[in-house]
Amino acid sequence: MQGIFGLRHVIVAIALALAPTSAFAIDEALLPRNLSPWGMFLGADIIVKTVMVGLAIASLVTWTVWLAKTIELRRKAALALQRTRALEGNIKLTEAAERAGDALDAVAQLIQSCAKEAELSGGMLDDGLQERVALRLERVEAAMSRQIARGTGVLATIGATAPFVGLFGTVWGIMNSFIGISESHTTSLAVVAPGIAEALLATALGLVAAIPAVVIYNHLVRGIANYRALLGDASAQLMLLASRQRDHRDFRLSRAAE
Repeated sequence: MQGIFGLRHVIVAIALALAPTSAFAIDEALLPRNLSPWGMFLGADIIVKTVMVGLAIASLVTWTVWLAKTIELRRKAALALQRTRALEGNIKLTEAAERAGDALDAVAQLIQSCAKEAELSGGMLDDGLQERVALRLERVEAAMSRQIARGTGVLATIGATAPFVGLFGTVWGIMNSFIGISESHTTSLAVVAPGIAEALLATALGLVAAIPAVVIYNHLVRGIANYRALLGDASAQLMLLASRQRDHRDFRLSRAAE
């Protein structure tokens, strides 16, 4: 009898020793092997993958627009400031037009437009000339402003829609998680956690795409406003030059000589 009781104790001890190991082995088998962002992306549903890829592309577009528009703004603003300062000196409209030549920058376009209207006016210096020059300068300013603002609308769209796109991926991932719970008839975290993690990753990518887009858009809007102010200063200076211009005959001859 003592031998039987001793054998029973040995069997119970072995069972107790093996039971936790088996449970842990099952849980480890159920858990996904790769919970890194890339691993969660590979394990995600095709819809969630599409959302993540779209958000990644949107983020790339955001930084590309930022780089391109920053370089463009700095270059054009520096040139506009240089030409505006040149107009502040003792210079005539004819001389300013000759310096501008056929350049395509904004201030050069303003100078050429002002000179063209003064030439077409036939030397008549009156209020009508001032109004016509102001109208031409206003149209050129509007055209140059539209040109420099091109591409910023994409940033506004990304900043407004990216969080909702990420939220769609979140909802889809959580829905798949509940479907997995229903099909597996279990509430184990090993079944629920991967889908929830994938859903939260979509939300995170949506924020990563949206937040920089909003910040960069506001930064570019301030830069464009400063650039428009420079164009306004150049237009005002040209209006002053046009009002001071008395010898229109000399202006017409210089334009004809070109």
